[in-house]
Amino acid sequence: MKKCLIFIFAICSFFTISCSSTRLVSSWSLPGATAHQYKKVLVIGLTGAKDREIRESVENAVAKKINEYNINAETASSKYGPRTFQNMSDEEATKLVKDDGFDGIIILALLDKNKEQSYTPGRISRTPYAIVRSRWTRNYRVLYDRVYTPGYYTTSTSYELEANFYDADKNELQYSAQVRSFDPGSAAALSSDFSKAIIDDMVNKGLIAK
Repeated sequence: MKKCLIFIFAICSFFTISCSSTRLVSSWSLPGATAHQYKKVLVIGLTGAKDREIRESVENAVAKKINEYNINAETASSKYGPRTFQNMSDEEATKLVKDDGFDGIIILALLDKNKEQSYTPGRISRTPYAIVRSRWTRNYRVLYDRVYTPGYYTTSTSYELEANFYDADKNELQYSAQVRSFDPGSAAALSSDFSKAIIDDMVNKGLIAK
């Protein structure tokens, strides 16, 4: 029985993993932009209040990925707090960032989050009528399965995120990309896949030196 449960769990895990996907939908880079050896990048995440866990997870994952290229990256949540720039003028925000030595800024936004619910019916037998009714025991077993094997609901969640990278010295957009993720399973999985998709693309486009 124990082996059977382990096997069922493994099968369920396989289908859960195989159904989840994260992909780069579109990306753009400034024509003529080349790799610049950024020294310090500020990572800013933007989500609704209910998705604070996602914001912090995405910020941390992207900062960690940027650090792999010998660039110092800090998250806005840890450096300034979640709403530091909200009540600042453009001039005040720009001065604060420059005074703290940031020469690159990447803004990560959760643009959309959709949940969809689907129903999977319980067991339905298609045994031929003559066979089912030939014996009462067969009829009983078929109808028992239909009555006592309940259906169930499953919920899937899709996310749409955007990343915009700015050169802080020039105050100019260098890169923009959109990513979609279907049922990542957790904030950590979503953040890991998103950060990899974005930073790998920036490296491939020559915006971050290998």
